[in-house]
Amino acid sequence: MNNFTKAAARILRNTPVKNVLSGKRDFARTIWHLSKHSGFSEQQNFSVVQVHNPSLNCRCGCGLKHMHTKAERELVEFLTEEILAERKAQKIKTIANQLEGFSITYDGAEVELSKKAEKEKIIINFNVNHTVDTEEEPEVEPTADKAEVGEMRSKPRFEVDVIKGDTTLSFTCSYLVDSPQEGEYNDVFGIDELTIFKGEWKENVYAVSGDVLDGYLYDLLMNLLEEKGISNEFVEKMADLATAYEHSSYIALLENISKFTTGK
Repeated sequence: MNNFTKAAARILRNTPVKNVLSGKRDFARTIWHLSKHSGFSEQQNFSVVQVHNPSLNCRCGCGLKHMHTKAERELVEFLTEEILAERKAQKIKTIANQLEGFSITYDGAEVELSKKAEKEKIIINFNVNHTVDTEEEPEVEPTADKAEVGEMRSKPRFEVDVIKGDTTLSFTCSYLVDSPQEGEYNDVFGIDELTIFKGEWKENVYAVSGDVLDGYLYDLLMNLLEEKGISNEFVEKMADLATAYEHSSYIALLENISKFTTGK
């Protein structure tokens, strides 16, 4: 049993079944990190962490003597490797500021797309926190050298506001997980909730679930969204945008933790 197999077995023993099947980032990225070292022999793996030339300076690279604890040094060493690996895996280096005629603004985890027409304004909002999942469930073979992990994608729930004057027609939408049944439309997203209000939204504004809407009315509303530019193709591109932005935010988080730990 090689080092990767032993490490994977330990993770599986200590991970609840529902977490293993969900393919969340904590499982997928941990397995991926282990698999990228699977080409090392046991001797090579040992040599990576062995100190051949002991020094009084802190090993995290801060240049100070005995500044950081063992846990801090190990954390920074891991983060350095993890940041390099995540940057290498990053497919999109530059985050877009336009998408199909929509202007894009970013504020932390919040993303807003907006487009103005002659008589109306369309605003789309979503948040990338806790939105990453794998396209397919990971296949874990105890005897395999590498774990098969699906591509991680961000598919956040999003709000679409169509604003005319002081009135807003608002849709809450989400990406569909299940494959369409025979006879159903091959939509990649659906309407979760619908409401309309004047001025600012308030808690007492009535809203209706998309599940209880008349089927024909639901289809007409989907057609309306498509007419406004919110088509299946657009929503797929929005998922690409969310995935790229979430990944860059994750890398920034790792870098900030490293800086925090080293005191830089």
